Amino acid sequence: MADIQGLSAANMVACEPTMEAARAALSRYYGYDEFRPGQSQLIGAVLAGRDALGIMPTGAGKSLCYQIPGIVLPGLALVVSPLVSLMKDQVNALIDAGVRGSFLNSTLTPGQQRTVMARAEAGTYKIMYVAPERLADPVFREFASRVEIPLIAVDEAHCVSQWGQDFRPAYMGIADFIDSLPKRPPVIALTATATDKVRRDVSALLGLQNPECVVTGYDRTNLKFGVEKLNPKQKRARIAQFITEHPGDSGIVYCSTRKDVDGLSGWLAAEGLPVARYHAGMHKDERDDAQERFINDDAPIMVATNAFGMGIDKSNVRWVVHYNMPKSLEAYYQEAGRAGRDGEPSECLLLWCDGDVSTCRFFIESESEYSQFDPEAAEIARAAQRRMLEAMVGYCHTTGCLRRYILNYFGDETPFENGTSECANCSNCLGEFESIDVTQVARSCVKCVRELGGAFGKTLVADIVRGSKSQRVFEGHFETLDSYGTVKESNSLVKEVIELLASEGLLRVSEGKYPTVGLGERSAEAFAEDFEFSIKQMKKAASPKNDKTSRAAASPAPATFGAGAVSAGDDALFEELRALRKQLADAGNIAPYMVFSDRTLRDMCVRRPKDALDFLEVNGVGSRKLERYGEAFLDAIAKFEAGE
Repeated sequence: MADIQGLSAANMVACEPTMEAARAALSRYYGYDEFRPGQSQLIGAVLAGRDALGIMPTGAGKSLCYQIPGIVLPGLALVVSPLVSLMKDQVNALIDAGVRGSFLNSTLTPGQQRTVMARAEAGTYKIMYVAPERLADPVFREFASRVEIPLIAVDEAHCVSQWGQDFRPAYMGIADFIDSLPKRPPVIALTATATDKVRRDVSALLGLQNPECVVTGYDRTNLKFGVEKLNPKQKRARIAQFITEHPGDSGIVYCSTRKDVDGLSGWLAAEGLPVARYHAGMHKDERDDAQERFINDDAPIMVATNAFGMGIDKSNVRWVVHYNMPKSLEAYYQEAGRAGRDGEPSECLLLWCDGDVSTCRFFIESESEYSQFDPEAAEIARAAQRRMLEAMVGYCHTTGCLRRYILNYFGDETPFENGTSECANCSNCLGEFESIDVTQVARSCVKCVRELGGAFGKTLVADIVRGSKSQRVFEGHFETLDSYGTVKESNSLVKEVIELLASEGLLRVSEGKYPTVGLGERSAEAFAEDFEFSIKQMKKAASPKNDKTSRAAASPAPATFGAGAVSAGDDALFEELRALRKQLADAGNIAPYMVFSDRTLRDMCVRRPKDALDFLEVNGVGSRKLERYGEAFLDAIAKFEAGE
């Protein structure tokens, strides 16, 4: 049950719903003195009775934008959340902070559900999480009509839009539920990734009324982005090497298929690494166990499909690796953004190969992907997915700044701190690749496509320009074309050039299961005298060692980007505090990050608090946390300082 612990309603902040009350709640329950950018504007709008729409990057504190109003407003705030499996964790985190929270979903028996609703009517709870499907239940609607609802929060609000990467039909019923209430409360919609079109969709489909719209920007300065093109055989070794460089850290490896999840997780486990796996083909009990072991740091490495992660509040994920290229930048940035939610330096590495592009196209054109749509809606969704894929391919190929590419895609023109177009946390800007001139290859490919009239796929184009003597080439008399045999480079490089030409508008890849390559709007540029074209190639790194001993003994390079880097002495104390956090979390049957975030532990290492007053000065420590954990951490720090 979700309501065993926590404070009674009488112990909640009992004051008028003002920003002063909101700041008091922020300090008491969360241990922060100031709101982050965008939070006060959104909270102020809700407290004033206005609707609000917040576009804030992962880790920017979106949940506080509805939790704080839920604490200070009278009644029961409803939070619509997309994943049932995560609600218990979110409610546990609330309870540990001292806020009476609850959830209502299918994991509870009918009797438990009735008990939760009865207690909610009695004023026991301040915040209740529900799945969007629950809003259509007549029993729940009757319950909602009887309780005071001062706020409805819609988390992951992009799920309402067919133009978003996670469209969920049940979100379309949220507006109808709101209209069915005796009194319409203010509504706040929140998401981390939404283009202008998706934002307009969210506002219209949820029926937001003159919402206060806050876009804090998409930049995550604490994240380092890297892209490497590797063949499938190289990917496993690269991931093992990457994990070696991050001993003890928690991370996620995303794979595009269940088969890859099973294969990679099994291989990593055989290498002696503490790994869990997660995908929709597993039994629910298996998935729940894997998620719990990951959140509790018992299996700090998670290998999963994109079925895992939405709404995960685990703040100490230090890295995210993509084993395959996702279908969109929206999906990639959301998944990669699960690293470093606490603001500490973290890494996001994307591994890809040509086969990943084909796999993405297959999924987009698959009928099963759109079985819940009518034909017209399915085609709208496919068209959106195709455009998203083009942008994703461009990200993999670009020789420019990866961080700037992402920001430009979302329309964020925020200048970098140094005023230049380069940043210190991007593998391209750091020169981790070599630029290869492929001007002649590019020109030959465009010429061949022009000669073929855009009627064939990239495999045939590559065969022709490379002078293949295949039966298909001779049967079509393609050896007579002027572009035949004009390129000596490898087949994989030629196909990569074709994809990059398409992403930059010189060529165009058609829609459908069997895409053809035609001329793009910029194709004429390929024949200009000053035309230049290049691709990037990763610099060769030392081969990773393949023994378990070297992995266990390896130490990570010191973080030099973002905020929160500490000295070697602080690192030693950090490891002791991290072990204490795990011990206390296990004893309390909660996740370690719910005790304190990595950022809070780092601040303890810097401040070395000696008493309760000092401890309250630590970022992320409130009176509730001081009462519950202060003595144990102060004792550990004192012993470390004494050299014990």
